[in-house]
Parts: sequence; structure tokens; C-alpha cells
Amino acid sequence: MKRSYLHMALAALGVVALVAGFALVVVFYMARQPALALAALGLIGGSVWIYLSPRFYAWRYVVPGIFAALLFIVLPMAYTLTIGFTNYSSAHLLSFDRATDVLLGRTVSSGEGMSFRMLPEQGGAYRFVFTDDAEQHFASEAVKLGGEQRVKIAAIAEEPQGEPATLKDVIAAQAQIKDIVAVMPDGTEMRMSSLRRFSAMHPAFSRNKDGSLTDAADGSRLTADFARGYWLRANGDPVEPGFRVYVGWENYVQIFKDPRFFEPFGRVFGWTISFAAINTVLTFAIGILLANALNWDALRYRNFYRLMLFLPYAVPAFISIPVFRGLFNENLGEINMVLEMFFGVRPSWFSDATLARSMVLIVNTWLGYPYMMILCMGLIKAIPSELYEASALAGAGPLTNFFRITLPLIARPIAPLLIASFAFNFNNLTLIALLTGGAPDYLDTQVPVGATDLLASYTYRIAFQDSGQNYALACAISSIVFLIVATLAVVNLRLFKVNHANA
Repeated sequence: MKRSYLHMALAALGVVALVAGFALVVVFYMARQPALALAALGLIGGSVWIYLSPRFYAWRYVVPGIFAALLFIVLPMAYTLTIGFTNYSSAHLLSFDRATDVLLGRTVSSGEGMSFRMLPEQGGAYRFVFTDDAEQHFASEAVKLGGEQRVKIAAIAEEPQGEPATLKDVIAAQAQIKDIVAVMPDGTEMRMSSLRRFSAMHPAFSRNKDGSLTDAADGSRLTADFARGYWLRANGDPVEPGFRVYVGWENYVQIFKDPRFFEPFGRVFGWTISFAAINTVLTFAIGILLANALNWDALRYRNFYRLMLFLPYAVPAFISIPVFRGLFNENLGEINMVLEMFFGVRPSWFSDATLARSMVLIVNTWLGYPYMMILCMGLIKAIPSELYEASALAGAGPLTNFFRITLPLIARPIAPLLIASFAFNFNNLTLIALLTGGAPDYLDTQVPVGATDLLASYTYRIAFQDSGQNYALACAISSIVFLIVATLAVVNLRLFKVNHANA
């Protein structure tokens, strides 16, 4: 009985997953992403085959993990790498076809127009009544709002009587009214140009047989420049909106050859390496020292000390970091008040580059040492006590025990965790964003960048803040950061593996 319920639950879960998967395929297809839709359809088909075929029974437990890795790691990274080879930015958001449709959909007013009012009719319809500047009246038949529609307008002798729709009603129906094209008796087409007026409208651009566009205002021709991602006028001026194009290695070349980007990139890269390395060393040093102290059998109230020393790690960083921002406040912060009281100094933590970097290191060390402390405590517990007893019989002291027994025995198992800590600090966007925002900014760079910016926060500023929302350049930098971190991790892990084998 229980097995039948389990099978029914699994079947229901499978149906839900299948429906969700096909919904995802439809979403990709409607978003004009046929490649993603086809890939999603292939994954769904493969999953169904694996879960229905007895030959692939073992794969049923592996497939969810593979799909999670593909969805949350491989796909975002592949998308980031792809964007890095384009000109995707706030000025080039649309595809070529979409940007062209936007231009072709633009209309301009000829200046001729009529005032209008809407007379309610039965069934929720309206009759449009127009009056020109010569007090001539025109009207339509009853029209139901909704969707694009062409409405023929005829001349009438007298203005119809009736209570017109209020301005509030016109505002509520404004989107539907704009879809109406009023065709006058002479063939002139008019659209809503204000809340009380229709004006003669005509397309701003028209498409030519050779694919170029013609500007209706002056008859000039526009050609598509697929190198820059713009429609260009004859004099070379671009017409917005721009469109996305593949630019190859241009973004990467710009990073390393354009002084505007290479100089700040070099500074930020150097500080990022220093920050990650120094912070990893500091947190490990403090963590292992505290772990040794807390493993001392003669220490009373050890559990209380462990709890108190672990608290900085238990409190979420997005709560702790703003607290430290207040403590280091140059005017009202408690840290400056204490320093001024005892030493007569009031450091400029957020204005001086060296002090700002020191503050960042202090705060991140405070947040990170409990993690290292807990790891080292566990590793020290695994060291056989006989080694320390033999050391005591030989007359060795605490320092000898630490450097000859404790440190060598925990070095190998903690090495991968130190590498992971280095990689985490390399991309510690949360700390910089909440504590300094990258400040203080350099004054001698064209691209906004600060003394405390890491590569992650520098990339964020380029993508979303004060560098024109250049998503493609940010993706190129993100790809470089990924390759750097991945290379460092592989090299360190290989060295650790070699050392371990030699040992």
C-alpha cells in the first residue's frame, strides 16, 4: 500500500515537472530563443527516457545534480562569456530586428489635427466626434475599444448631442484610444496626440527594397552599421536605439589596451589579490591561535568563550557590515570617539585610501575568523593526544608543539579550505557594497573606480552604476575574474595533490 502511494506521488511529481518543463520551452520560444527552447525540449526528452528506461536506473540519482549544475553554473557562465563578445549595453539593448521595428513604428505629426470627444453608446461602445479649427464636425459609428482598428470618419451637418465621456474616462482608456486610426473622408489618417486631440500622423521612417531606411522628414537614407550597432545617417550620425552585434575580442582588447580601463583594472586587480591573500592569512592566523587556546584543557568556561567567539559568524553579514559602517563613521562613530579620547586622533576611514583599505581588512577579518577557528578546532581534535604527551616528556613547550605538531598536521587538510577562502574573498562584493561602496574614488581615472573596489565591485559599477551600464564590458571582466580564480584553484589543488603524494 505504501509503495503504491509512493509510486503515485512520484508519478504526480513527474507530471508536474513535465508540465513545468514544457511551459519553460514555450516561454523560451515566445521570447524568440529557439536554441534555448530546443535545448530545454531535449533535456526534457532525455529525462523522460532516463526515468522510464530500466537500463539507466542508476542515472536517476545523478540527473538532478547534473541539471542543477547546468542550470545554475554552466548556463550562466556560458551566457556571460557570450555577452562578453557583444556590444550589449544600455545603448544597445535590442536585437537588430527589434531596433528596426522600433524605428519603423515611430510616427510624426504633420501639425494638422482636430479636437475630439467620446459619446457613450450601448454595449460599452463609443462614438467619436471630431471638430476642426473651422468648426466643421465629423463623427464615427459606434466603436468598441480594444486592439488595433481603423475607423472611418464621415462629415456631419450638426454636432451630436449627449453627455461626453469625462476626462477621467479618457485617461483610463488612453491605451485603447491610441490603437485607433481615424481615417478621414479625404484618406488622411489621424491618431490620438493628446487627451483632447487627434492629429494627422505618418511614419517617421520607411523601409527601402535594399534594406535601408528613409527618413520621412528630409528624405535622407539610413544604413545599418553592424560594426557599431547603429542605424547611421549619411553624415555618420547614429540613430537610437542601437542594436546588439558581435564585436569579437573588442571588449577584452579594450580592457588591456585602452588606458581608460587598463589603468584602473590594474590597480583594482592588484588590490584584489592583496585583499584576498592578506585576509586569508589573517583569518587563518587568528582562527588557529584561538582554536589552540580553546583546546587547552585547563581553560575554564571554554564553552562560553567558544559561543562568544563564534557570534560574529552567526550574525548575517548584511547586518554586521552596516553596524561597522556606523562604528567607523568619521564624525559620529564610536571608534573615532574612543581614539580621540585616548590618543587625540580622528582618522578619516572613508576618505583616506590606506585607512579605508585597513578598515575593510579589519571588518572582513572579524567576520571571517570564526569560520577558520571552528575548522581548526575540529582538525586539532583529530590529532592524537599521544603526540603531545611525548612532546611533554621531551620537555617541549607550547610554541614547539604548535610549530612541530599542530601546524604541520593540519596544513594539508586545511589547504583546500584556504584556497576556497581566497576565492570567496576575491569576489567579496557584499563587503565592499555595504561598507565603502568602493570609496574613496580615485581622482585621476576617467572610469569611476575606488581605492577599495575589488574586481567584483568594479565590474558591478561598470554594469549597473556610473559607467554607462556597459553590460558587455562587465561580462568580459567577469570572464577574466572567473578564469583567474579557476586557474588559481586548479594550480593550488594540483600542488597540494603533488605534495600529498610525495608525502
